[in-house]
Amino acid sequence: MGFKDTLADVLRHRNAYTLALSASMGSIFYGWDTGLMGGILTLKSFQHYFGIDKLSASAQANFNGNVVSVMQAGCIFGVLLTSWTSSRFGRKRSLIASGVIYTIGSMVQSIAGIGSSQAVALRVLYFSRVFAGIGVGMVSVLAHTYISECMPRHIRGRCTGLVQFSNNIGMMLSFWVNYSASVNIPYSDMQWRMPFAVQLVPGVLFILLMIPQPESPRWLVEQERYDEAARTLAYVIRTSVDDQAVLLTLDEIKADFVGKQRTSLITQFRMMGESRQVVLCCLVPSILTFFQQWTGTNAINYFSPQIFAALGITGTTSRLFATGIYGLVKVIAVGLTLAFAVERWGRKLCLFVGAVGQGLTMLWIGGFSAIHPQNTIVPASYVSIIAIYLYAVFFCIGWGPMPLVVASEVAPNHVRAATLTVAVSITWLFSITIARLVPVMLEKITYGTFLLFGVCCMIMATWTYFFLPETKGYALEDIKYLFQKDMIVRSLEDAPGGHMFLGGKRATPVEDIRGGADIQDSSDSSHRHFIQH
Repeated sequence: MGFKDTLADVLRHRNAYTLALSASMGSIFYGWDTGLMGGILTLKSFQHYFGIDKLSASAQANFNGNVVSVMQAGCIFGVLLTSWTSSRFGRKRSLIASGVIYTIGSMVQSIAGIGSSQAVALRVLYFSRVFAGIGVGMVSVLAHTYISECMPRHIRGRCTGLVQFSNNIGMMLSFWVNYSASVNIPYSDMQWRMPFAVQLVPGVLFILLMIPQPESPRWLVEQERYDEAARTLAYVIRTSVDDQAVLLTLDEIKADFVGKQRTSLITQFRMMGESRQVVLCCLVPSILTFFQQWTGTNAINYFSPQIFAALGITGTTSRLFATGIYGLVKVIAVGLTLAFAVERWGRKLCLFVGAVGQGLTMLWIGGFSAIHPQNTIVPASYVSIIAIYLYAVFFCIGWGPMPLVVASEVAPNHVRAATLTVAVSITWLFSITIARLVPVMLEKITYGTFLLFGVCCMIMATWTYFFLPETKGYALEDIKYLFQKDMIVRSLEDAPGGHMFLGGKRATPVEDIRGGADIQDSSDSSHRHFIQH
């Protein structure tokens, strides 16, 4: 699809893209904080205010890990809370609530310590980051779920991927806000308070943009509010509620929920093991989010100024500028991926190419750091700095936008809340782990940090190649059939060069599996009807 075709598609489905952009604004929260905190930690004014500059190197690394990871602890609480709120009150109202929580937390962060002692200021900062993290955790589950449940299948991947695009925009903006604070604001409390205060802007915008949006049609069907579901489907594709496409999609959603309406979260967890197919569909999202954290991306996101320093870039301002360029590269890369690759290449190829590219760049950085441990510039230092930017490009091709795109597609409708709760909880659990470990790893094992992540990326590429079928082009209600039969064969059929492993073997077409399932469902329904009468 060329630029003109993409633009025409955006105009034709402008309601869908407006909805997706509104919901994905919430992801700016996470991206903003991810980039913000790493830069603030390098500001001398912040270090002096909280007494960090008086700590030993080990104690500073421990503090850095703590102040980053407490927000992620709040995110886990937010994820767990979301399962109940989204099932009870709907996706839209829960998204708005997440924005309110985040905005309050950001406001408290910006005024932490005013009129209090250093010790109290630190406790307030920790508390406000945990509280804001609850909102971030909620939106990290809900944005992907809400968008995927509302979108037409042929633009679902691109629209769901807008969440990662917004994440990168938030990260890039926070990098440049930090740089601006370092350059334009004199040494004072305002130098570090201003970046915290600016977080309020995306929070307020997100709330205002979400208010006019409709509720998820799949949640409405689960609540048996079929007329409202039809209106949402019609709004998204800009047609009438009587349109055949709307009625057909509504019937597919209703059929998928037969006998499963208003399932409690505890019951959903039990149903995750009801068959081999459901187990696989529930495992894949968690595997993807687990792998995503072990690409090493958050090591660079949170601690990029320190990493650039290790590669020879000196001075706080210079390191923040290099970090700002890193954020800009990520925004451009993920934007191009969503515009031209996600619906053309497919999810699987993007993940595979991304993992291989990330692995190679991480291994290069680790090898260079082992051979040249000094913080001085040599010609190979420039190659390593370029490797970090290439790493960002490959991350944005695959393991940035794709894991939660695929997770939101693969999660079965009737246990979606439970499946995504587990998957996103794993994201935050290992995000905390990485945030706590990386400062210590960079101090203790230095280059081994990058070698570890490089090897992990190669493992991800292998798993993607052999065990992940392509989900592009399938209705959400049909994706479960990809995992019902011949999953590995289907994965290899979808992999570049995978046919050489198959020896002529072919997977059963999804249409045939669906047809057989429909016949079985019809037979079971007739049997139940006979028994009842």
